[in-house]
Formats: sequence, structure tokens, C-alpha cells
Amino acid sequence: MSDAAGSDKPEPGFDKVMESLQQVVARLESGNLSLEESLAAYEEGVTLAKRGHQLLDGAEKRVELLVRDNDGRLGSEPFESGAEDSD
Repeated sequence: MSDAAGSDKPEPGFDKVMESLQQVVARLESGNLSLEESLAAYEEGVTLAKRGHQLLDGAEKRVELLVRDNDGRLGSEPFESGAEDSD
């Protein structure tokens, strides 16, 4: 078997990505890193930011699917139709 390293671990969620990104920013802002360490931290931050953006895009697409009307158009008030019938 040729499992890729880390393939058994689930992908980190948005909250974990943001937490990691905040840690990278704190390390960079500390001013205690060498140039090489700063570049590595910056690269890590860029990777985390891209992953966070991908997760947000995926969540947005999921929400759009949930609020589409029967004709496939995005509704302006996704919860309005059921709210009037509750009396």
C-alpha cells in the first residue's frame, strides 16, 4: 500500500486554519525570527490564508444551494416563505 503521509488525518476546519494563521502572524510580529524563519513563516501564512479562502468559498456555495428557490434562482429572503404560515 502507498498511503500518502497524513492521508488518515481529516483536513483542519476553518477555525483551526484561522488559529494557525493567527499563530503565524504573532510569530512574524514578534520580530524574533531570522530572515529564513520569517520567509518560512510567511509561506506558511500564505498557504493557510489560501486554505481558509477555499473553505469559505465552499461554505458559501453550500449556503447558496440551500437558499435557491425551485427555479434555481437565489432567493432574497430564504426564510420568508415559512415565517408567514406560523400563525
